[in-house]
Amino acid sequence: MTHAHRRARRTAAAALALALTGAATATAVAGPASAAPPITRPAPGQGVMSYVVNTDATPAAVARVRVAVARAGGSTVVDYPEIGVVVARSADADFRDDVLAGHFSSLVDSVGPTRTVPVLEGVPGRWRGPGRGPQRPEMRELLTGGASAPGGAAALGVVDATAVDEPVEAVQWDMAAIGADRANAIEPGSPDVVVGVLDDGIDDSHPDLAGQVDRSLSGDCTGGGRFDGSEGAYLPFPGGYHGTHVAGTIGAKRDGQGVVGVAPGVTLAAVKVVSAEGFIYPESAICGFMHAAEEGFDVTNNSYYVDPWEFWCDDEVSQAAAREAVTRAVAYAESQGVVSAAAAGNSAYDLADKTTSSSSPNDGSGAIADRDVRGCVDMPTELPGVVTVSATQQDGARSTFSNYGEGVIDVAAPGTRVISTIPQSILPSGYAALSGTSMASPHVAGVLALLKTTHPDATPAELRALLEEQATDVPCPATPYAGQPCTGSPEDNGYFGEGLVDALAAVTVG
Repeated sequence: MTHAHRRARRTAAAALALALTGAATATAVAGPASAAPPITRPAPGQGVMSYVVNTDATPAAVARVRVAVARAGGSTVVDYPEIGVVVARSADADFRDDVLAGHFSSLVDSVGPTRTVPVLEGVPGRWRGPGRGPQRPEMRELLTGGASAPGGAAALGVVDATAVDEPVEAVQWDMAAIGADRANAIEPGSPDVVVGVLDDGIDDSHPDLAGQVDRSLSGDCTGGGRFDGSEGAYLPFPGGYHGTHVAGTIGAKRDGQGVVGVAPGVTLAAVKVVSAEGFIYPESAICGFMHAAEEGFDVTNNSYYVDPWEFWCDDEVSQAAAREAVTRAVAYAESQGVVSAAAAGNSAYDLADKTTSSSSPNDGSGAIADRDVRGCVDMPTELPGVVTVSATQQDGARSTFSNYGEGVIDVAAPGTRVISTIPQSILPSGYAALSGTSMASPHVAGVLALLKTTHPDATPAELRALLEEQATDVPCPATPYAGQPCTGSPEDNGYFGEGLVDALAAVTVG
């Protein structure tokens, strides 16, 4: 299926550059950094590093910054005049300093790296790093063996996985829990509503996903942040399954077999932001959100956090520029009518009371122990306008792995042992039960798609308000998990936010 009209729908709006510089982020004050990482520089012969340069959101400013990049010994990979962001590469260790000292330095808001190791994408035979994405060998073993994954943030937010032989709609406890089984019998969602799955691709050869993905809207953002819409670019790298599972939860079709998604009538678009090495770098996420804005997507699902930092701090030069660039991209997408849902994360961490983190950077340079992350954010889930989703289990309790936090969690959705689609090249049955906030977020994306169907003129802010108003209140448990306090009211608390999302209400409540 194609939606050629959607690009034209956004053309007039896209012509107006959004003045995001300095206004897109509600910045919290970070505490003193006890082990602030220095700016990453390539050592002689180390290789090419990736950077973002932020400037005014005008074509003229971006053009001048491109010149500044070239004069500093770099090359521009892609630029976005709409948000004043330039993605660049350089092997020069002094690149950042030279850009800031150059002729157009007054136009540069910030410049910094997007990772801590040289670029690997597209370089055959290079070290793949430890990774945490769906291509890790142990994740394939996990699926075929039915074991549990170690740790809390493995493999794009999957914490356990079990192969399923013959799933039927009746065993989808998650759909019954949010009323989706009844909702999509009334209103399956409009094919005019497009949900972008920003993930590791979608295998749309799966019987439950055949015909559900608009290939003309799909593509790959992992080539340095430049969108590739060529044939098949949206397909998963070998071993990838995460986006296919997410896609099934959102929009697997109702055909009397297999599984059914929350909104089986909507259109899916696969936007690959996960590299073959299993990382989601800032430039790929930026590309994903900007593509969603350009093509007029209605909803995006984001079941990941942006690598290599679990929490991005705006007082550290190794992170500030990339944090700002991703923030601008998310804000621009919202300004173009895109509402986004994102996984809260799987570390059982209180996002409302951050202290330290020892899990990043995770791209091979070595994690920093006890890094002070007060005032820092998990991207994209903690960015303004993004719906932050915690996970629940079948008995209604918060999933033990799910992050939480009063004033941070917006809503909750099923995330433990969720049965959905898996490429048959990995599992012949084509189905697996996975756990993670990665599995919770697509339920919310599906409900947002149903709300967009029933309220086609609603803005992203209005859709978020409807989602929260219609959610079923879930009070804090009488006995919260040890060391994980649940604070707030029955109507809005740190475990469940405004409550469990309600797909049935989305199609029956005016």
